[in-house]
Amino acid sequence: MAIAQSAAAVSSAARASRPRPTRAAPRRIAASASSVAPPEPAARRLVAAFDPAVPLASAVTPPSGWYTDPDFLRLELDRVFLRGWQAVGHIWQVKNPNDYFTGRLGNVEFVICRDANGELHAFHNVCRHHASLLACGSGQKTCFQCPYHGWTYGLDGVLLKAAQISGIKNFNKNDFGLIPIKVATWGPFVLAKFDSGFSQETADNTVGDEWLGSASDLLSRNGIDTSLPHICRREYIIECNWKVFCDNYLDGGYHVPYAHGTLASGLQLQSYETHTYERVSVQRCESVQAEQNDFDRLGTKAIYAFVYPNFMINRYGPWMDTNLVVPLDATRCKVIFDYFLDKSLMDDQNFIESSLKDSEQVQMEDIALCEGVQRGLESPAYSVGRYAPSVEMAMHHFHCLLHANLSGDW
Repeated sequence: MAIAQSAAAVSSAARASRPRPTRAAPRRIAASASSVAPPEPAARRLVAAFDPAVPLASAVTPPSGWYTDPDFLRLELDRVFLRGWQAVGHIWQVKNPNDYFTGRLGNVEFVICRDANGELHAFHNVCRHHASLLACGSGQKTCFQCPYHGWTYGLDGVLLKAAQISGIKNFNKNDFGLIPIKVATWGPFVLAKFDSGFSQETADNTVGDEWLGSASDLLSRNGIDTSLPHICRREYIIECNWKVFCDNYLDGGYHVPYAHGTLASGLQLQSYETHTYERVSVQRCESVQAEQNDFDRLGTKAIYAFVYPNFMINRYGPWMDTNLVVPLDATRCKVIFDYFLDKSLMDDQNFIESSLKDSEQVQMEDIALCEGVQRGLESPAYSVGRYAPSVEMAMHHFHCLLHANLSGDW
């Protein structure tokens, strides 16, 4: 009875504080790494509606406003995404001198590049003249030339040329280089830190502890390293809040036998186990042994690591794939899948195509689930739910980490 009363109280508070979502005209995300307006009262109330101190067996899930409210997403961008290390790509994107790739997180446009000397850099992808974006996509460049007025920057961020500025006063080109962002690598992953003052000191020696905590060694020992070449990338725009996709990943395999029949047939679901660390949760599952001549994508065991707030690393058999979930607005996200494969199978096109086809089937099944959940979250019939204590501990861990970030510094 006490639990029912608690859930009802949270439900009432959440309904009172949440605006109804609209899907006709998604609002542009407006968050900055340097200055963000104080959180709206409704967003504060939504944060407070979840109590991380309640034990898992008695806890209710965060209210649906966490998944529908644009002001809540702006708070997340400031307190979660633009603070601390964030996965932004992989080392194969900047393998060679002059390689670069671009990205966007909230309203932060960034470019990652490797200069002619092999040094890795990250910058805000914005010209210092009149704010045009400098680069797009990925590829190779020896410099970044603004497409608007031709201001040109080296891959070390130095302003090399400012066209037609004769007569300008009080101008020192050394003050108008690209604005740097802290960048580092861990294993095969490129990470950026948007919230700190830039330092020339390398962060590679400490980033593992800061990003992964005590799970760093565990992941390294389980084949999450630089030995697997990159095979391909696939991107999906999903009509759901970014956390819906994360929650789906973190339910301890709960949904697998119901939603992924083919995948479930290859796993020993009774072997599923979950462990949580500071900012990481790890799910493990053994696979069904394949016949000698059968196609074997899964190997003998799988490890699924979730790195807070939005990065997933899946290591199974000869494969590793990663999922990066990027919020687009309160009810849409982009999920970027990168696939890596053992070198010995690089030339086995039949194996690669069959593996990717099986993976695509799982993604389509998950997308249908996530979009259905999002529609349910926007329904007036739903406010809060419950956790399955024996399997959904990683999901609860994720929600508690979010609450800790979102409730601080008010």
